[in-house]
Amino acid sequence: MQSWTDPPGERWIDEAAGPLVRPYALTGGRARPRGEPLDIVAILIGSGRPVPGHVRLTREQQRLLALCRRPYTVADLASELDLPLGVVVVLVDELLEQGLIEVARPAAPAARPDPRLLRRVIDELRAL
Repeated sequence: MQSWTDPPGERWIDEAAGPLVRPYALTGGRARPRGEPLDIVAILIGSGRPVPGHVRLTREQQRLLALCRRPYTVADLASELDLPLGVVVVLVDELLEQGLIEVARPAAPAARPDPRLLRRVIDELRAL
């Protein structure tokens, strides 16, 4: 087994774990998403669009897309794929750019309830 201090010709292989892949190799050297930053609890879901012919997805992106057939948070995806959170954010960012995944936005909050109704409910509860 070679250590990290070995010469540039290192093989990145660990006898017990097999081939090791550095996180930056999975993201093409990118460390940050190009688009808007994602919260780790953002809910992602596949858009259902076909993968464009000119787009080549990595194996990890294919796995992300398969998982996102149902809603998943960014944190859950990282856990499920056993990848660092930063790597998953960059891979998801590329899928978002291609329109293959969407961020599920919460519905707009409902209108505020009538204060008179709230006061009446409070008064009735106190009367109990």
